[in-house]
Parts: sequence; structure tokens; C-alpha cells
Amino acid sequence: MALDELKAAVPDFAKDLKLNLGSVIGNSELPQQQLWGTVLACAIASRSPKVLRELEPEAKANLSAEAYTAAKSAAAIMAMNNVFYRTRHLLSDPEYGNLRAGLRMNVIGKPGVEKVDFELWSLAVSAINGCGQCLDSHEQVLRKAGVDRETIQEAVKIASVIQAVGVTLEAEAVLAESE
Repeated sequence: MALDELKAAVPDFAKDLKLNLGSVIGNSELPQQQLWGTVLACAIASRSPKVLRELEPEAKANLSAEAYTAAKSAAAIMAMNNVFYRTRHLLSDPEYGNLRAGLRMNVIGKPGVEKVDFELWSLAVSAINGCGQCLDSHEQVLRKAGVDRETIQEAVKIASVIQAVGVTLEAEAVLAESE
């Protein structure tokens, strides 16, 4: 199982990450599609080749072809949106918020899976990318759709652990090169 290989790659000084990785994925109460779509979208957003290589096959095995594509689409569109909307939010001139975005985002309206699943994946990627405006927007859509806070927090926990594992493994790879 690739998850076991990924956990084995986490160094001893980051034992908490190893335990959390097994817990947030192995003990998740999310339905399989929500879980593995979140895992895949976050693995992509983590920018860690090792994390993506290890988690993608299991995600692909647990997702329909449509959900697999939609999770990748969530990571892709949020890579763009998180930069755009985070920048607009951080600029001190509020007039940028009144300008038309002019960016295509059709996949958000027609993701190919249940809207709630896509929104959850988008929220998780937005947590990794640190876009408060996108986090608020996706959280509001999810809450209006009846998704409870525990489900939203579970997706954020998955995002935080996958990101932390990716950062740790990439740092260790760089440090190993300099030895």
C-alpha cells in the first residue's frame, strides 16, 4: 500500500505527521469519493512529487474516472483562483475588488461530480494555498448545502497533514543532496 510507503518515508523527528497521515486518511469518516478526491487534490497542491507519486494510485483506484478528473480540476482551478483572489484581498486598494476577474472558471459550475464534493476539494486546496477569501467562499457554499463543520474540518485536517508531509519530505531530500 502506497500510504504505508509514504508513512515509512517520514523521518522519525516528524513522527506526529506519520501518525496523523495514517489517521486522517485511514480513519476518515468522509465518504470514499470525498476522502480520495480531497487526498488527490491536496497531493497535487502540495507540490511534492513524492507525496503525489505515493497517493495518486490509491486515489485513482478509489475514484470514478469523473471524480478523478474533477479532483485534478479542483487542484488546477484553485491554483489559479487562490493566487488571484488572495492577491486582490491583500492589495490595500479596495477598488481591485470591483474589477471584473475576466478569468475562465467554468469547471466550478460544472465539475462533473456532486457540487458539494468539488467545493470540499476546492476548500482543502485553498487551505494549502492560504487564500482566505476562497476559504470563506467555499465554506459558505458547503454550509448552505448542509455540510457540517466537522466534515469541513476533516478536509482541512487532510490538507494540513498532506502539506506538512510534503514539506518535510522535500526538505529532507534537499538536505540529503547537500551531504
